[in-house]
Amino acid sequence: MKVAKFGGSSVASAEQIEKVANIIKTDLQKKFIVVSAPGKRHKSDQKMTDMFIQLWKANQQKASLEPFIDPIIKRFTEIVEQLSLSFTIVGEIKQSINKLLHMEEAPIRKLDALKAIGEDSSAKILSAYLTSIGLEARYVNPREAGVMVSDEPGNGKILPESFEMIYKLRSTKGISVIPGFFGYTNDGKLITFSRGGSDITGSIIAAGVKADLYENYTDVDSVYAVNPSIVDNPKKITTLTYKEMRELSYAGFSVFHDEALIPAYREKIPVCIKNTNNPQATGTFIVSEKKPSEKCVVGIASDTGFCSIYISKYLMNREIGFGRKVLSILEEESISFEHAPSGIDDLSIIIREKHLPLEKEKQVLERIQKELCPDLISIHRNLAMIMIVGEGLVRTIGVAQKATSAISSANVNIEMINQGSSEVSMMFGIIADDLEKAVQSLYNAFFVK
Repeated sequence: MKVAKFGGSSVASAEQIEKVANIIKTDLQKKFIVVSAPGKRHKSDQKMTDMFIQLWKANQQKASLEPFIDPIIKRFTEIVEQLSLSFTIVGEIKQSINKLLHMEEAPIRKLDALKAIGEDSSAKILSAYLTSIGLEARYVNPREAGVMVSDEPGNGKILPESFEMIYKLRSTKGISVIPGFFGYTNDGKLITFSRGGSDITGSIIAAGVKADLYENYTDVDSVYAVNPSIVDNPKKITTLTYKEMRELSYAGFSVFHDEALIPAYREKIPVCIKNTNNPQATGTFIVSEKKPSEKCVVGIASDTGFCSIYISKYLMNREIGFGRKVLSILEEESISFEHAPSGIDDLSIIIREKHLPLEKEKQVLERIQKELCPDLISIHRNLAMIMIVGEGLVRTIGVAQKATSAISSANVNIEMINQGSSEVSMMFGIIADDLEKAVQSLYNAFFVK
């Protein structure tokens, strides 16, 4: 039994939906299908979710709504028409939009409900099309499926009791098509996951029904060892562990939402990333454990948009509670941090720049200076993080030396190194402008030479 999730590019048009249907038809072990909202058909196109967000903003500003509703309806009409389906589906979509727009509801809840229409409509269209080509298929609302979540609009978390309810889906006949991205609270409120949350739904359904395999269809043949926009024709990764994929997802690999693997990981369900446009390709398998003989470093991830708060104080290590006090200041200012490498007299706090806007920077630095009296405090912006990822790399002799030599040979200065207790990753902070040449040099060192 398989669960297959199809991303936005896979349901972006009637042509793509036909490809999805052919993939399902050739493997009826795919009993549970999870879909995203229609994505981009071409580079200049818009994602359906973004179109609904724009509609919500216009509604909040009491602007004319027709310029925002019409393109949404036109897009769905084209898909339905080209698939030769009943236009009743389009009528239901329009009715849902109008009902939500006139509903007396808190703005954030109305936004969740509008965003969910994209996935919900994709599921209804796909299930209708599968039926039209002779397959036994039905649309299953997430509430019926048992996807119960916490009451956190835009950031729902799956409730533990959901999995027992989802398991009951195993006894249903035919193919169940379930919209991704949203669930319901115990009292029936619709709540979305964070952006990219259809991956989360797919993983939840796979874990709930205890699938033999969870296939995640996107628009690439596999996960690559490095970002293809930085290195031409990088090597494909055939096998990853859950931990490796988690690190890669966090650090800039956009194939998977970084929370998505958790339910599948807990149930040890293998995951395969596949290409809707080339389903014959092997793809990348994500497993609990990999063979010891496999290459230690599997990928090099990178991301920009970081800053670092550097704090130095003589005998810091003897000052009980110093680190806790620093992090408490960040917590009180509603700032999350990413990493905190430290020495005996030094501490660096790595933060995504979007979490430390300039208007907050002064206040945070002043509080640290006043409350902790450091000898030196400074902030460095425009940083990039590069992550070398691979199970057991810290136990492999020479990895750190090889990485630092590669960065040095690219004439790039290392601002920060964080290896810590992780056996899966090694992180380097550099100036963002040097990112491409550093990554290219690292790729050559680990995958070419």
